[in-house]
Amino acid sequence: MEQLKHECGVALVRLLKPLEYYKEKYGTKQWGLNKLYLLMEKQHNRGQEGAGLAITKLDTAPGNEYMFRERALGSGAITEIFNKIHKTIEEDPCAIGELYMGHLRYSTTGRSGLSFVHPFMRRNNWRAKNLALCGNFNMTNVDDIFADITSKGQHPRIKSDTYIMLEQVGHRLDRESERLFQIAHESLGLEGMDITNYIEENIDVMNVLRTASPIWDGGYVICGLTGSGEMFAMRDPWGIRPAFWYMNDEVFVLASERPVIQTALDLEAEQINELQAGQGIVISKHGKLRTEQILKQKELRPCSFERIYFSRGSDRDIYQERKMLGRKLTEPILKAIDGDIENTVFAYIPNTAEVAFYGMLDGMKTEFNRRKMQEILSLGHTPTEEELSNIFNRFVRSEKVAIKDIKLRTFIAEEAGRNDLSAHVYDITYGSVRKGQDNLVIIDDSIVRGTTLRESIIRILDRLHPKKIIIVSSAPQVRYPDYYGIDMARMDEFIAFRAAVALLKDRGMTHIIDDVYKKCLEQRHLPKEQMKNYVKEIYAPFTAEEISTKMVEILRPDCVTTPIEIVFQTLEGLRETCPEHSGDWYFSGNYPTPGGVKRINEAFINSRKNSLP
Repeated sequence: MEQLKHECGVALVRLLKPLEYYKEKYGTKQWGLNKLYLLMEKQHNRGQEGAGLAITKLDTAPGNEYMFRERALGSGAITEIFNKIHKTIEEDPCAIGELYMGHLRYSTTGRSGLSFVHPFMRRNNWRAKNLALCGNFNMTNVDDIFADITSKGQHPRIKSDTYIMLEQVGHRLDRESERLFQIAHESLGLEGMDITNYIEENIDVMNVLRTASPIWDGGYVICGLTGSGEMFAMRDPWGIRPAFWYMNDEVFVLASERPVIQTALDLEAEQINELQAGQGIVISKHGKLRTEQILKQKELRPCSFERIYFSRGSDRDIYQERKMLGRKLTEPILKAIDGDIENTVFAYIPNTAEVAFYGMLDGMKTEFNRRKMQEILSLGHTPTEEELSNIFNRFVRSEKVAIKDIKLRTFIAEEAGRNDLSAHVYDITYGSVRKGQDNLVIIDDSIVRGTTLRESIIRILDRLHPKKIIIVSSAPQVRYPDYYGIDMARMDEFIAFRAAVALLKDRGMTHIIDDVYKKCLEQRHLPKEQMKNYVKEIYAPFTAEEISTKMVEILRPDCVTTPIEIVFQTLEGLRETCPEHSGDWYFSGNYPTPGGVKRINEAFINSRKNSLP
């Protein structure tokens, strides 16, 4: 319903045979480039603000380009960058290369423009010191990394996490190259190109990752190419952000999602490996694969929103989990409709809630079938054909009630104009609900701000004049911002937070707000490792149902009188459904890293300051 922006999607392709091999077997030397295109297009859901790619060509002679990069903005960026690279290849066949890296971007920093689109590049006349870097990441401690590299004498031009990461990793790559230079020149007595060759043959990217990564705090999958032909990736030690890889004798690939690799290379799920938390993976210039535990695994907290929302639902496990999320809502929905399945229409908000909708229907069908069986048994005699027909011809009713009609454009500057336009993002199917007789249950994958609910969804559903509107979220209440790569609302924009604060004011408990503010201020100067998430105390006095009821009061448009109820997934239901993805800090406030706790502390202080007269 409310689009969340996620940073980002990554794709790596490393050809392991000479280019002529692919020409002979597949009819084109651009086979690797074509696979990169597929991997990126199949992950388009992960980033539509921009896209970029980088290519490294092996064994080029001095004076010839060996690293290429293209970047573009907008939802059509993938097509644009591949059109550009195909044109470049026509002019310079060397641009085909053997190493490919692609990136899809959603900004989580508020910064946009071509200069912020990955990959970032760091140039040098020594091939081994050239670096292209991209990632699916958000660092919570950019200030710490910035201080670290400036203390070593660097003078960064920009203070963004991607640029700072490029300079920090680039600095470690420089040091690794210089370490090998000293060995080659002083210990082995090499000169000229022999030194260059020695460096390129022996450079250890794992050493670069080992020395760069200990300071990183955040959720990340960092990917890179060097000018000398090294390809690498590394995943955060909490396993927050995902990465999967596959290798045979022809190709190595890595992507943010498993099914895109399955589709691009026609593989089974079992053939694909998951990059483990804290693990680095490197493909050398000679195509040799190495994996190494760079950082010790922390308590594993893979992102649960990946399962609920961001990743493609075509993944085998994700599809089943999303269905189960819908199915687990059976009991609270039955309560909301007073058990009246026959006079209820079930629907979903397109498009991401569709799979949870099927699970919700399964739960309702199971319950309805149980009731039918009881009804047959209660007859006390062998049922007639007419009696069976009357029972079996009653069914759970589902309709395509909501239709996503247009993509809201932002050319209208005035607030009133934007609100009026947003009311028409969705449309409804008239006649799909019996006026005054049917309940309408409509499921979405999450509710964050509630803006689209208030400005559009509730208004248009009310036009059908149902007896009651039940809005269902397959995710629990989103109470806390994310700091690991998802662009969520500010603290005071969360509808759950606003509802909890409103309840505190209604019940004369505003001292809790003041106490939390005081506690946050008092720990501002503590090391982040010693900080606690006191914002949990804002929600503690209330049940989830009380907060949901207050949400309805806040979100109900003045013109709507139809009874409304909001039903949320429970935190326990989410954990049972996605037991391997316990990263639920959006709902629980249990941030996996010290940097996350520090950021929520800052967010509440800022929210409180903004609300003061």
